[in-house]
Amino acid sequence: MFLFRVMKNLVVIFLLFIASLPSFAQGTDFIILKRGTKQKSQIRYYPGEEITYKSTKIDYFVTDVIQSIDQNYIYLRENILSPESITEIDIRNKDRRNSTLRALNVLTLSAGIILLGAESINSIYHSNEFSIDSGVGLASGILLGAGVAMLPIRYKTFKNSGRNKIQLIQMRMD
Repeated sequence: MFLFRVMKNLVVIFLLFIASLPSFAQGTDFIILKRGTKQKSQIRYYPGEEITYKSTKIDYFVTDVIQSIDQNYIYLRENILSPESITEIDIRNKDRRNSTLRALNVLTLSAGIILLGAESINSIYHSNEFSIDSGVGLASGILLGAGVAMLPIRYKTFKNSGRNKIQLIQMRMD
């Protein structure tokens, strides 16, 4: 009987907690860089994050910290901007697709190096002289070449023109 009362109290407390969760929700403002309608091509910047941008007034990249966002302006530590005045944003470290490309790069380069290393160690072990088979050399050369060729393929900047849009999103619970 005692266990039944304890379980009943726990269920009631759990239900009250679940019912009060919406009151804990807080709104979050953010800047969204949108390239089309797909979710994976959207990049979000939140207050407190660094943003590197180029504006219509300044023709070089400036790094600043986002302090707050309202309907029409982005308040930075050193500047106040409207989304229309931003021409480009540097997204090298922010775009998650770059980490996928970086991982693919590391994978192909390391596979080529490991293949060369394993073949050279194997040849030294078996015949006491350094030699690399032509097929292994060709395969590792292709892997290394593909890895080097993919090094410059990264998403570097987001240009605020055409179908690319910068939107200010305010999500507040009033």
